[in-house]
Amino acid sequence: MTFKELNLVEPIQRALDLTGYINPTPIQAQAIPHVLEGRDLLGCAQTGTGKTAAFSIPLIQQIYTSKEPSRGIQALILSPTRELAIQIDNDIATYGKFTGLKHTVIFGGVSQHGQVNALKRGVDILVATPGRLLDLIGQGFIKLGNIKHFILDEADQMLDMGFVHDVKRVIALIPRKRQTLFFSATMPKEITQLADSLLTDPVKVEVTPPASTVDRINQSLYYVDKKDKTKLLLHLLKEKQMGSTLVFTATKHGADKVVKELIKSDIEAAAIHGNKSQNNRQKSLQAFKDGKLQVLVATDIAARGIDIDELEYVFNYELPNVPETYVHRIGRTGRAGHGGVAIAMCDPDERRELVNITKVIKKDIPVEKEHPFSLPESSLKTPIPKQTAHSLRQSKGRSFKKSVRR
Repeated sequence: MTFKELNLVEPIQRALDLTGYINPTPIQAQAIPHVLEGRDLLGCAQTGTGKTAAFSIPLIQQIYTSKEPSRGIQALILSPTRELAIQIDNDIATYGKFTGLKHTVIFGGVSQHGQVNALKRGVDILVATPGRLLDLIGQGFIKLGNIKHFILDEADQMLDMGFVHDVKRVIALIPRKRQTLFFSATMPKEITQLADSLLTDPVKVEVTPPASTVDRINQSLYYVDKKDKTKLLLHLLKEKQMGSTLVFTATKHGADKVVKELIKSDIEAAAIHGNKSQNNRQKSLQAFKDGKLQVLVATDIAARGIDIDELEYVFNYELPNVPETYVHRIGRTGRAGHGGVAIAMCDPDERRELVNITKVIKKDIPVEKEHPFSLPESSLKTPIPKQTAHSLRQSKGRSFKKSVRR
């Protein structure tokens, strides 16, 4: 199938031709016709499969072809992170280049002045993070009474980051009669319940099993002592002559520490996390995309919403204690049909996280034993302590607090 078979209007097709897009991804091919018909839709697909185009292309067409005069914001897209919100707005700019539609993105961490000015000039499509949206609504700069299309993107991360109550506050402010599109990479029970409360007779599009990993990603696992992880990272970067590499750490301090050691070894690197200003984060991300940085070190604030063409390497420097996060992290590579390499480092204290990850992805990660910092088998055979219900609740609580701080 080609995009030309999806009955897209000439301005959108011209924009797609300009970008060189010919064939839609599976989720795009399945979702776009239903969205154009005005149906509510529940989309479940792993990261990197083209969800943004699956909702933004038909959304642009619906608003462009609408015969009703514009009376303020017609479409609202909610995103959990600044990076993803910016990416969505950039994609709308690409696909809607020749339609004349007005769009803008709002998010926290920067002055609201420029965002407010954009809103005052008039907006058809608004992309927003929940906090800044509610803030500007409270100040009277945004009215949602004319919303006809509501899109909730990366709903599971909204839940992980503690935004579900903000989302419900926003939903209470938009008209009941609307088209709702709900996208999530995973579908835990809480997300299914939220979807059921929002959607009316939805079409369900699921192109891959929830939390599956892209087949083209070559995964490998290195057992290594915690104190040797940076040495192993440096060893692999140099031995394999790796190009653009994204490294995930558990904490902001850990990200800064890794960057410091990389720079000491003459490797161009930068960190992005919650303590960095939005301008700093965007500057580092752009430098990475432009090839000026070899390594970008990030906390899970960057696990979704960073769209880097042909990124080849992703490191899990520390394993996440929410197993689905592993899927989102490695999904930064292997995008849009390209291959990729995902390397996980596991110290003896992270074996429980590893077990939980393999249960979610339903496969074992091949172990690489031939490296200078390999641990002896004996250090990996001690029993993993049983996790009581109390400790499990504590672990989930720590994960939630960390994700909010990031």
